Amino acid sequence: MDIHQVPGIEAIDAAKAHQMDMQIQHQYHCKCMTYWIDEPRGVVFCLIEGPDKVVVEEMHKNSHGLIPNKIIEVSDELVESFLGRIHDPEDAVVSDNGLKVFSDSAFRILLVTDMMDPVILRNELGEEKTNELLNKQNKIIRKELSLRGGKEVEFAGSGFIASFSSAIKALSCALEIQNDLSKTERKLTGFKIAVNAGEPVSNSDRLFGDTIQAARRLCTVTRHDKIIITSGVKELLARDYFQMDQSKIAASSPQDESLIESLFNLLELNWQDPDFTAAQFCLRMAMSKSQLYRKTIALWGLAPNQLLKEFRLDKARELLKKHNSNVAQTTFDSGFTSPSYFTKCFKKKFGLLPANYLQAL
Repeated sequence: MDIHQVPGIEAIDAAKAHQMDMQIQHQYHCKCMTYWIDEPRGVVFCLIEGPDKVVVEEMHKNSHGLIPNKIIEVSDELVESFLGRIHDPEDAVVSDNGLKVFSDSAFRILLVTDMMDPVILRNELGEEKTNELLNKQNKIIRKELSLRGGKEVEFAGSGFIASFSSAIKALSCALEIQNDLSKTERKLTGFKIAVNAGEPVSNSDRLFGDTIQAARRLCTVTRHDKIIITSGVKELLARDYFQMDQSKIAASSPQDESLIESLFNLLELNWQDPDFTAAQFCLRMAMSKSQLYRKTIALWGLAPNQLLKEFRLDKARELLKKHNSNVAQTTFDSGFTSPSYFTKCFKKKFGLLPANYLQAL
């Protein structure tokens, strides 16, 4: 899938460009499957089956000359899950010269849920209680998605990603899920919901990658009794937002979103470096120690050095889960310098030793 940023483009322009691609697609061993156009935002997304990115770019160049701003590899199944189709809309009207003109936006509102790692939850609550809670939770989420027109895109065991074409439907679904799960149940599982909006291709090489990542990061700053929505989603809701029960909704500010992105990007780059300390954190964020402290306390209730340690521990748990690494190797791969200190911190945060976590996996 590629993105073309073309300010002022209209549906008929996109239809003509798509037709031009199709006229020469065989020369490049490509199949131009369909496209999405968002006229107000001036963007077009093309779905193409082809050998590689270079060939797709060359085909566009020699058909209409509109070079993609970015191309990513995607699967048909994932595109259909997010966007609802991988071919032209069935109701598209075809003119006498075979031109299909339609305006179908790829902009989507994503509902992302998060919760405690089921392995850790089973250690705390036992197998039977955990399974009972998770089965109920999953059943409720799928029921509400079905009722509200949401499409389940991904379920990774500890969280859902669902796609909506309407912001009000996405938030209504989130509120119903929140209502159907008791406060006690949400607290026990650490259940959280974030709602964000975005386009399929942006900075990430994953479909809707930036939108999903931002939603997951926002889940870290909200509580189990609040649904967090981005400032962009709040704008989409307009008057609908003010007619809802705002005691159950937290809207993030553009300033906080920007800060969270900068902080997490910095942590992603440096969490494996044992020399990256709180002092380095302040320096790289261009903030004084007191400034950064106030910001991280306000967002997470953690001092910068605590936030860094918590981040490393979460990454260490992911390493253990994905790679089944041994404890000593994971210690150094996650920026800790002492296996005994790492083990102590892991036990304090997750309630079991790293070796026991590996066993439970």
